[in-house]
Amino acid sequence: MLLTEAKRNRLTLGGIFAGIALCALVAGLLWPKKYVASTTILAQEKSIITPLMEGAATPTGNADRAGIARAVIFGNKVIDAAFDAGGWPDDHPSPMEKERIIEGIKARTKVELSRDNLLTISYFDSDPRRAYEVTRQFEQKFISESLASKQRESREAFEFIDSQVEAYRIKLTNAEDKLKKYREGDADARPGSDVATLSRINDLRAQVENTRMDLMERRSQEASIRAQLSGESEVSAVQTTDGVYQAQMAELQAQLDKLLLSYTPDYPDVVRIRHQMEDIQHQVAVARQRKASAQAAGVPTALDAHAQFNPLYQQMKSQLSSVRADAAATAARLGASESMLAAELARSRHIASTANVTAELTRDYDVNRNVYQDLLKRRENARVSMNLDARQRGLTMVVQNPATVPLVPSGLRFMHFALAGMALAIAAPLALLFGVARYDPRLRSAEQLERLTGVTVLATVPYYPNAHDRRRRVAHNTVLLGILAVVVLAYLVVFLLKQRGLT
Repeated sequence: MLLTEAKRNRLTLGGIFAGIALCALVAGLLWPKKYVASTTILAQEKSIITPLMEGAATPTGNADRAGIARAVIFGNKVIDAAFDAGGWPDDHPSPMEKERIIEGIKARTKVELSRDNLLTISYFDSDPRRAYEVTRQFEQKFISESLASKQRESREAFEFIDSQVEAYRIKLTNAEDKLKKYREGDADARPGSDVATLSRINDLRAQVENTRMDLMERRSQEASIRAQLSGESEVSAVQTTDGVYQAQMAELQAQLDKLLLSYTPDYPDVVRIRHQMEDIQHQVAVARQRKASAQAAGVPTALDAHAQFNPLYQQMKSQLSSVRADAAATAARLGASESMLAAELARSRHIASTANVTAELTRDYDVNRNVYQDLLKRRENARVSMNLDARQRGLTMVVQNPATVPLVPSGLRFMHFALAGMALAIAAPLALLFGVARYDPRLRSAEQLERLTGVTVLATVPYYPNAHDRRRRVAHNTVLLGILAVVVLAYLVVFLLKQRGLT
């Protein structure tokens, strides 16, 4: 049945075969060739100098190297260089055409990263020489731009840290000037003032307590002497008043001369004796005045009487005066000590009030100093890193596989289209023939009629071609052979031209 249908429709099947084969041949000829050029770059961030400079220099690393490579390659500078290397400017394209060409370059460029440091850049084009030139330009520009980017990054980092160092140096100087000016304006704000004041307060408090104890002791002695003095007689013998006063003055003068050998005139005992001498001189003057008045009036007075004073009474009275003077001096010392203690307490409160301001100024100074010192270290580290990048010691780019001119196109080639077209040209007619034979409802044999109807076929009338049918069959066969010959000849011609490189 298949052979019968094939003979009957041989021209149709031959036409389908020729049409598919020739269409595949034309498609193979018109299909654009794809020449791929690639280059492999090894990016090394670690070198022999890295462990030597560890801690002193911070390398500027790039984590996403594939993303960074795409950003560099697809940047305006590199793309423009690739555009010039491809020879497109020779056609003098318009801005819109240039933009379209650049988008095509980006679409045909592929960037891959393997093992974190092996970068592959590939580009395909219909012109092998242009594919090579563009890929080589990508290779050179990527290396130069990557190294320049690292140098620029390290230089900008150094310049930024250097500007911060200068800014914090000014801040540190201002903080130091403020603290110095405040301490010079207030003596209590100087370091150690609080410790000295506290020590002075403790000493004054101890001195006040001791002085109070001395004052209580002097007053107790004064009370005891008074009690003893009340039981003694003042006069034990009669003598002149002037003699008594002169004896007292002589005794006090002797005590004063003795004290002046060891103490200053402001010493409390010296002041006390002088007061006693002034009192005695005043009493002598008063007594003489009374005596002169009495003599002028002719009236005898007691001042003419001669009395001898009791030595014990005089001694006790002298002790009483001494105790009173000591008590007065102790009371004066107590008052002075209390005044000084109050002054020191007020100064302590003032120091406490200035401590907050001093602490704040000191804290600002310490913070600025610490930051400034840290920035100084970082600046030197950044300087070393900048020098490393300037000498290309931090990152090295090695071209493992340089770009070469592709000789054979990649992807679908003419051979693929020819083989696929020939296979499809043979398979399509056979599939069509099988479909017609399988799904056409017409009867083609006696056996098929008996199977479908269940009636026995008694006889069949065979087909006998006449002269016209035979001539038509010969013509169809000739046309079919011509179609096959044309297809075969077309394939042979194209293959010969391919071998000679003319297409």
